[in-house]
This record gives sequence, structure tokens and C-alpha cells, in this order.
Amino acid sequence: MDTQQKIRETVTNNPVVLYMKGNPQAPQCGFSATAVQILKACGVNKFASVDVLADPAIRQGIKDFSNWPTVPQLYINGEFVGGCDIMKEMYQAGELQKQLESLASA
Repeated sequence: MDTQQKIRETVTNNPVVLYMKGNPQAPQCGFSATAVQILKACGVNKFASVDVLADPAIRQGIKDFSNWPTVPQLYINGEFVGGCDIMKEMYQAGELQKQLESLASA
């Protein structure tokens, strides 16, 4: 399976996916840590995470997949939402909570 197919399967088979540096228990950058905190603040305690530092092909592949140059990247129900700054803006506006409502504590 090629990298793009692997990414596509991950984002479509999991309601919430965060491509990040490190993992939710030990984020390896401040942006990834903030993204995890935002998801938890929205009540999402279970979500799929992919450590881009563990696989260089995934690290580049996710940027190509979304046409977005940075990590972390959030996907909800197979749709690319954005990175840390977009997550923050959506959270502050109450939009992210609405999108995640049905998935919280799932």
C-alpha cells in the first residue's frame, strides 16, 4: 500500500485523526501539544493519532495529501480541518466544538 492510500484509509476509517509530532501522551512540539489540548477541551478523549516523526514518508505524505505545509493536521470524518492555528480559531469561535459534538466521548 502506498503512502497516500495509507493516509486516505486512516482518515476515512477514524472519525477524528490528528497527524502530529509525537503522540497525545508525549507531544514532541508545542503546536501538537496545543492541538491535543484543544481536542480534549472539546470532550474528545479518544482519537486516532499518527506520529509523523516515526515515518518520513508519512511526514511528507500528509503534507502532499492535504496540500498543507505544516503538522499537526486535524481530520474529522475524513475531511481536512486544518492545523493548530485554525483549530484555535475554530475553538475560540465555538465552531470546532459543534463539529466534534457528536464524536465527543465516543
